[in-house]
Amino acid sequence: MSNVETILPGQWLGMVGGGQLARMFCYAAQRMGYKVAILDPDHFSPAGAVADKHICAAYDDTAALQQLAELCPAITTEFENVPAQSLNRLAEHSRVTPSGEAVSVVQDRIREKQFISKAGVPVVPHCVVHSMEDLLKADAALFPGILKAARFGYDGKGQARVQTKEQALEAFANFGQVACVLESLQPLEDEISVVVARSLDGKTAIYTPSHNQHRDGILAVSTAANPCRLTPYHEQAKTAAIAIAESLNYYGVLCVEFFVLADGTLLANEIAPRPHNSGHFTIEACLSSQFEQQVRVMAGLPLGSPQDLQLSKMFNLLGDLWFDEHGHHQEPNWSALLALPGVYLHLYGKNEARKGRKMGHVTLLAPNAKQLQAKALQVAEILGFDWYE
Repeated sequence: MSNVETILPGQWLGMVGGGQLARMFCYAAQRMGYKVAILDPDHFSPAGAVADKHICAAYDDTAALQQLAELCPAITTEFENVPAQSLNRLAEHSRVTPSGEAVSVVQDRIREKQFISKAGVPVVPHCVVHSMEDLLKADAALFPGILKAARFGYDGKGQARVQTKEQALEAFANFGQVACVLESLQPLEDEISVVVARSLDGKTAIYTPSHNQHRDGILAVSTAANPCRLTPYHEQAKTAAIAIAESLNYYGVLCVEFFVLADGTLLANEIAPRPHNSGHFTIEACLSSQFEQQVRVMAGLPLGSPQDLQLSKMFNLLGDLWFDEHGHHQEPNWSALLALPGVYLHLYGKNEARKGRKMGHVTLLAPNAKQLQAKALQVAEILGFDWYE
């Protein structure tokens, strides 16, 4: 992108979406002296509570889009399912990163997998499903597998594990026979993700890969790899993430999720065209966070340093924490948690705790792996995470 105009502190930056990612973006932008306007239809959105201006309207509301574009010389989005045509409309008046075209690629798992493969990065063996006949013709080697709706899936939604073609046909019917991707289940050794920022002049800053553990399809805990002990597949993942960002002609912050197989093979799973849950450790653990990088890219500023300051681990805090075993409301023991040094609590300001809903996260810092694990065990005990070991 040539002839980039720098947007100086004091000016407005726009955000489409008002969830927790937008909220953390607001904190980063406001700390750097920018004013933030968000567009979100929820009167009680997490970002709406902290933004300088909240335009409360649908993401495809023409008048609201016009208002946001007139106010903000640069605009971004906090999630991939915003209508790409809304981003294209905003781009007629403002600098929009990432572009509507880049977002449209990752909105559809079919296009996404085709794009990743074209970029030279291996993906999970799969087939495209548009009809019952496609499933009947699917290679037997794809079973057992996971059937995923091609659009509007995240945190395990729009997915079904299937052992047989019969189960796949049933899941496809339950999805309303929308376009899907059938992926074969892989012998996973690990799941990792890499966050990369790419500036308007094409420079990149890449963070230490994170090792991710999921529960019920939702990220539960993410541990940043030791930057002094990166393995060949860590380096391969970083190289692949940069290749994907460059091939996509992407500007902004992007995350690529990878599967690591038992034999060391690395397969790209999916792209998130935004800051990522597994990158929240960067707020305290790195010189510049993923949200600060998002601000810097939008404003046309040089990228910050992704250097790690300490080792880190992040636990997601789901709404389940606010209920005891009988389903009665309880408040987590924040006093005990915050008595621990090097523990950072982030609550997202959501007005109602629900099971499975992301309510916040807690990040742990330590100078070495032994101390980090000891602290993690303390946090897990306080929060009742008996699954963590």
